[in-house]
Amino acid sequence: MESFDQLDLEYFQTEVENNVGILRIDRPPVNAHNIDVLLELQRAVEGVRFDDNVRVCVFGSANESIFSTGFDINDLQTEEAHQIGYASQTSKEIIMKMRTTDTIFIAAVDGHCMGGGLELALACDFRFVGDDDDYRVGMPEVHLGLIAGEAGTQLLPRYIDRSEALRMMITGEELTPQEAHDKDIFDEIHPPEDLEDAVFEFAEQIVEKPAGAVGHNKLAVNEGLEMPLWDALSHERELQNALLGSESAKEGVNAFLEDREPDFVGVEIGEKEAPEPQSDD
Repeated sequence: MESFDQLDLEYFQTEVENNVGILRIDRPPVNAHNIDVLLELQRAVEGVRFDDNVRVCVFGSANESIFSTGFDINDLQTEEAHQIGYASQTSKEIIMKMRTTDTIFIAAVDGHCMGGGLELALACDFRFVGDDDDYRVGMPEVHLGLIAGEAGTQLLPRYIDRSEALRMMITGEELTPQEAHDKDIFDEIHPPEDLEDAVFEFAEQIVEKPAGAVGHNKLAVNEGLEMPLWDALSHERELQNALLGSESAKEGVNAFLEDREPDFVGVEIGEKEAPEPQSDD
């Protein structure tokens, strides 16, 4: 399969730097998406999933002061309703693919993040935002006589208080980044000039961790929270058992016993072999 950084996409930029995949939406002026953009995003997410060199993915924008204003309103006027419905369903499927891919996605939101743009950010495992009072965050679909139809009605109440989420959706209120951070929509807020450094510092921390354990933690949380407790505990056991015999687990144990830093990156992408356990003899 084509490597992530070699994808030939019209509406996204892709690159890999120090095992961090960088995905930037690039559809000026406001990064609105339609079915063509979504199908490219699906390719990009699959590129992340299958590229072992991408240990974390940062999802940002190539355009200044805009993350995304959501679904292209022009298409709502020109496309058949059932085609818009298919696009909405495709978006949901991509979002679920992001949530069930065992690679961490970090949204770097440095600009307006509205409607479907916010829903794409919510699909990520972590969300960082630039602290600029000119930026707006919200789900304004109610003003169009619609609902947040790209998983927003289900994702937002999983991150913030149910009543707060419902209030945002039925009023269409717009928040500043600080207000959105205060509601826990965003995990971290930074001055815009520091945002990218903060995101990449966090991404590089994750890169150094064992990718299998990071990914299985993600799946245990995202999938397990949707299950009854006993089923979730069984799922956790299966994920843990899959790791117990891995080269990364051997490397982690050996490094601990040898009082050295583990080299998970080298082990997992084949740059070095995990050392054999040392005998006490």
